Amino acid sequence: MKTLAAIQPACELPLVVDELRLPDPGPRETIVKLFSSGICHSQLHQMLNPKQPRPLVLGHEGMGVVTHAGRDVKHVSEGDPVIVTWVSRTPIRGRPKLPAPGAFYRGEEVGGTKGFTWTEDTLADAEYVVPIGKDAPKDVSCIIGCAVLTGAGAVLHTAKVRPGDSVAVFGVGGVGISAIRMASILDAHPIIAVDLKDDKLEFAKEMGATHGVNASDRDPVEAVLDISGGGVDYAFDAIGLRVTNEQILPVTREGGPGAGNDGGMAILVGVPGDRMAIDPKLFMIYQRRYRGSLGATYPDRDFAMYLRMHAEGKFPLDKLVTRRYRLDQINEACGALEAGRILGRAIIEFQQAA
Repeated sequence: MKTLAAIQPACELPLVVDELRLPDPGPRETIVKLFSSGICHSQLHQMLNPKQPRPLVLGHEGMGVVTHAGRDVKHVSEGDPVIVTWVSRTPIRGRPKLPAPGAFYRGEEVGGTKGFTWTEDTLADAEYVVPIGKDAPKDVSCIIGCAVLTGAGAVLHTAKVRPGDSVAVFGVGGVGISAIRMASILDAHPIIAVDLKDDKLEFAKEMGATHGVNASDRDPVEAVLDISGGGVDYAFDAIGLRVTNEQILPVTREGGPGAGNDGGMAILVGVPGDRMAIDPKLFMIYQRRYRGSLGATYPDRDFAMYLRMHAEGKFPLDKLVTRRYRLDQINEACGALEAGRILGRAIIEFQQAA
């Protein structure tokens, strides 16, 4: 079948919206007609990466309906609403080998991964297609597939934040805001948002942050230590820049000698670069901990939970989504994201979602 998708013909070139050819789904594959897709900062990294094979298709969080299901697909059927994500439904150990898209552009096989979502229809491995209720919103449900599971999951599953724990979140885009919202639901205090833009900090407070720190006005490490009274229990880097990689450990509380006398934990959520430098005494003398969080979710269970929280007004996905674009506006959307002009998350809405 043929479909329209956003395609990058060569590195650093603008995207073009053009026709792709999708093959029939294999035994463990589905075709999903998408209603919406999130626009994630990870895709900007891909678009600038010369190692990515071109032509390149993008996107990894979408909501739609199954139109074709392979013969061995048992958990969804044609007509079922689903979220397309990048985290496997079946728990795994180690790094998965992500399947190629299997689509063709002007006779040439495209690069990227199967289940790409900046497209009207996608060919998706069944492991990355999660069934949801028929009453789930067609527009904002898509962001559960990455922004929400990544940010909220880091708080819920990686850090295991409990009531009264103190939290700092560096970078309050879609992932950071999701982390803040989950920390608020779990009754953490204080919840400190750190960013370079006042409008994002105000938005973070609307979503549950108790304090905001503009890192362009003051030293964020000193500010977080001051607000928290000596360091937070958990600090999250939702950006991935070297400067924030290096700031999140020293803002955590100190530990010291003795068994169980652990310091705070720094959690790296944003995609990092190749290098960072951290004083080893922060680990040894103060028993602080540093770890990563990569898509911390159990999709079959958690996606239903987030949708239930949305319906109850606890996790307002419609408030987190602040900009909506058509597929033919994708370059405008990417430019706004790169310039830091998007609060929360932006999405693409496809015509059939109306």
